[in-house]
This record gives sequence, structure tokens and C-alpha cells, in this order.
Amino acid sequence: MTTRTRMNVYFDPALLKQVEALALRRNVSKSAIVEAAVASFLSGDTTERLEAAMSRRLDTFGRQIDGLDEDLAVLGEAISLFVHFWLTTTPPVPESGKAAARAMGNERYKGYMQTLGRRLAAGDRFLRELSRDVRPLEAGFETDEEPNGDPG
Repeated sequence: MTTRTRMNVYFDPALLKQVEALALRRNVSKSAIVEAAVASFLSGDTTERLEAAMSRRLDTFGRQIDGLDEDLAVLGEAISLFVHFWLTTTPPVPESGKAAARAMGNERYKGYMQTLGRRLAAGDRFLRELSRDVRPLEAGFETDEEPNGDPG
């Protein structure tokens, strides 16, 4: 059994509340919390531990950025393919129909914005949906849905 020596110290009341809260959460004594903190402060390896923790966090951030970079590349390709398809298949509007086309375009745009708002509020994301649709095709499975999402 290890002998312990009593020591009286003074804490800022806010710091003492934090120590008490941590002791309750971890189900250990306040003395054990303070002893571990002092030992950590006095040990020479705190710098190495902090550096290792920071390195792990940076690695995590790096992987997240790589994922975002891939997502942006997919979105860029999807938009460029759509624009190319649209430009090559949409005939020019004659001068006499431009006002009607503009009015219809405004209505369609409002509908698009409402749909986008609903999808974002619901948490639907194009890339998640895309990955769900592409995985069965990559595995060689046929789906029962047409490209527009309607069954057979």
C-alpha cells in the first residue's frame, strides 16, 4: 500500500468546480484528478503526447479534406456534363417566344429552389444518392428503376 502525504493547496473556485465535475464524471476522487494533472505537468513527455494528438487530428483533417476534394471533383464533372448536354441539345428560342420562355424559366427556377431547400432541410445529398445508385451498377446488378427514378 502506498503512503500518501497530505498537502493543502488553494484553487480558483471555477477551477475547483471543474475538478469536482471531472471527478464525478470519471467516478474518481478529486485527489486522483489533481495528482494525475500534476504528474502530467511534471512529466517530460507531455510535449510528445500533445504532438502525437495533434498529428492524429491533422491526419483526420487531411482525410476529410481528401474526401471533400473528391466530392468537389464529382460535382464539377456532373455540372460540366449537364451544361455540355444542355448546350448541345437545347435549340435557341426564337425572338417571338423569348418572353414566354423567360416566364416559364422563372417558374421552373422557383420550383428548383423550393426543391433544393426541401432536400437540404431533409439532409438529402446528391453525392450520397449518387453513391447509392452507382454501387449496384458497379457490382454488376441491374436495378428495377428507370434512370428518372420510376419503376420499370
